[in-house]
Amino acid sequence: MKSDRKPEAADRSNGTGDPGGPTGFDALDHRLIHALQLDGRAPFSRIAAVLGVSDQTVARRYTRHRTHGTLKVLGLPNAQALGEVQWLVRVQCTPDAAVAVAEALARRPDISWVSLMSGGTEISAVCRAVSSDHSDVLLLQKLPRTPSVIGVTAHCQLHQFYGGPQGLISKSGALTDEQIAALSPPPPDPAAAPVTLTDADRRLFDVLARDGRTPLAELAAATGWSPTTVRRRFAELRANGVLYYDVDYDLRQFGYGVMVALWLSVEPARLAAAGEAMAAHPEVAYACATTGPNNLFASVLCRDVGAVYTYLTTRVAALPGVRSMESAPRIRHIKGPGPLFLAGHAAPGRRR
Repeated sequence: MKSDRKPEAADRSNGTGDPGGPTGFDALDHRLIHALQLDGRAPFSRIAAVLGVSDQTVARRYTRHRTHGTLKVLGLPNAQALGEVQWLVRVQCTPDAAVAVAEALARRPDISWVSLMSGGTEISAVCRAVSSDHSDVLLLQKLPRTPSVIGVTAHCQLHQFYGGPQGLISKSGALTDEQIAALSPPPPDPAAAPVTLTDADRRLFDVLARDGRTPLAELAAATGWSPTTVRRRFAELRANGVLYYDVDYDLRQFGYGVMVALWLSVEPARLAAAGEAMAAHPEVAYACATTGPNNLFASVLCRDVGAVYTYLTTRVAALPGVRSMESAPRIRHIKGPGPLFLAGHAAPGRRR
């Protein structure tokens, strides 16, 4: 049920008069972000009813954060549901060329999660290939052909333990189990027929990757479909697990100051157990099993380097079967899961 509080009172609930401002997101912002992670296109009236505030409060909060660039809803295709293969790529460059190479990679629509790591001489990125038959294109055509690239390693994702529709906010406890159930869509139908994306579907995803809450009329114009057809296709893509929503938000508003990439070498017999345990860690935004000598990868978010040390010496140290570990801090975020935004329209700091 909705709260009897006036919207203005709800908007000042953190006592600052500027919710989600420089002091960080407040409790209502956390609940709103979690709700949007579950269903990015849920009507504000439905979210408000579950959160116990007015429709106007939810709309104002979202509009403020969206306008300030601290929050954005993205509608994304699920690579696993489409049968695509994902590669985790590490590119070693000369220091003077790293930014240019990273930006060249980020401009490609099939490459995401581009970051400068360590001392600024390594680039990390995720590349999607339609199938394993197309994976050779990764090294032969996609990487910039320049002597500044002095080394490349690529690791195929074998199994995802955490990530995609499951965002870091999902571990925050912002929503109760009852609220999560009220906002969650039905799980994908395992018996649903495989989906082959059409050109109109790709145009739909192009728009949703920029704004997952784009109005129906604009989506109809982009696809050439009627609004009824767009609505029906939404239902089909969600039922097949092909479309999911993610929330791009400013890490600083949650108090996170450090992102570290971890590469672990784990005994094969204990890889599944280690991956599942790591997926449950509140610091882990993404975790997967990969090919290569380091067969478990994770993106870890902490408040500062001291918290990273504590995480490594407690939770990671307790994982079963770990033989060795490599860590690399992210020093600059270039691109997240959506399109590359031009200077002046930068996406919020990401959590993977």
